[in-house]
Amino acid sequence: MAEHPARITALDALRGVGVLGILPVHMQSFAMVVAARINPSVSGDLDGLNGWIWQATAVLADGKFISIFAMLFGAGLLLLSGRGGAGAAGVESLHRRRMALLLGLGLLHAYLLWYGDMLVTFALCGAVVFGFRALPPRRLLADGALALACASVIALGVGASLPWWPADTKARFLQVWAPSPEMVDREIAAYQGDWREQMTHRAPEAFQVQTSQLVLRGFWQTTGLMLVGMGLFKLGVLTGTRSVRFYAALTGFGFGVGLPIAWYSAERGRALHWDLADFMLVRSQLEYWSDLAVGLGWIGLVMLLCRAGWRAGAVAAVGRTALSNYLLQTVICTTIFYGHGLGLFGRVDRVGQLLIVLGIWVGQLAWSAWWTRRFAVGPLEWMWRSAARGTLLPSR
Repeated sequence: MAEHPARITALDALRGVGVLGILPVHMQSFAMVVAARINPSVSGDLDGLNGWIWQATAVLADGKFISIFAMLFGAGLLLLSGRGGAGAAGVESLHRRRMALLLGLGLLHAYLLWYGDMLVTFALCGAVVFGFRALPPRRLLADGALALACASVIALGVGASLPWWPADTKARFLQVWAPSPEMVDREIAAYQGDWREQMTHRAPEAFQVQTSQLVLRGFWQTTGLMLVGMGLFKLGVLTGTRSVRFYAALTGFGFGVGLPIAWYSAERGRALHWDLADFMLVRSQLEYWSDLAVGLGWIGLVMLLCRAGWRAGAVAAVGRTALSNYLLQTVICTTIFYGHGLGLFGRVDRVGQLLIVLGIWVGQLAWSAWWTRRFAVGPLEWMWRSAARGTLLPSR
């Protein structure tokens, strides 16, 4: 790809925007109890600036940037196909090793540091979708849409079955949705404790993410997004090579359709006092599809900026070191909020969380720019790729 530097800039810029954009979303999970992510009334008030920060995060970011990441991961699998070595067998062998290593890294991340890891899901779904890479772009988009629809149908089925759940099952699920003050206190105490105390909550939560959540939603959604990303890459959408008019239309469609739906979903949640049945049958669907639409809007906007001459600079540098920066966010945030560090879990409101986000952004932009002036990829990217190929790759 060296002969197409503009395309690399566009991809790196988009990846950098994604890395930075997921931090305010994940900050909620780093700083507050699990339930606060989907039921914000559980932790802290939603009045004044705290409420506006939550609403802006829900409408503009939550679910949107992880969708972009998944699409870019799919595009990256196509890039790998041209770098694998000795023919198709070499490419497939390299891909299997990379996914196995990513899976191992994700498991360590989830169980040792933070339950919200996305690498395990990406590795498993990436292993599946690689076999679709030769399909034409429109077939990839169609298959991706079908996989995305599967997750939506499954969620509707689960929500519709809620009245017929056994009483004890429903009671446990309600406790997850709206935990009692005693449950909240126990979770806060666990994360304010030492590493072993944190494991009593982190390990079961990570296991749930990688089992039931993966089967019901994560696999279908992530696989669908990766296939869509492959299709968009083959059509030139993710490389900044389509027309300005095309990207303007994509931006207008994504934001014009997605933002009103996401806003309505947030307002509906407030009006109905975060009703569980409404979330499962209505709001989860609104959020699910608005995530995709707004994600496409962000893609269109970044590509428009690149077509206008934006070189991305430090943002592209963050994109070139995406894996390193993603895991660095976990290290920084768990040190701030968990008991082995400052122990601020459950003590920082959304205004304070946003200030921490801004500080981390500044640090990551500065570090990434400094690093990429000296090295080709991030430190973890270099170790991952070297381990997959079984040899030390050039770092500069």
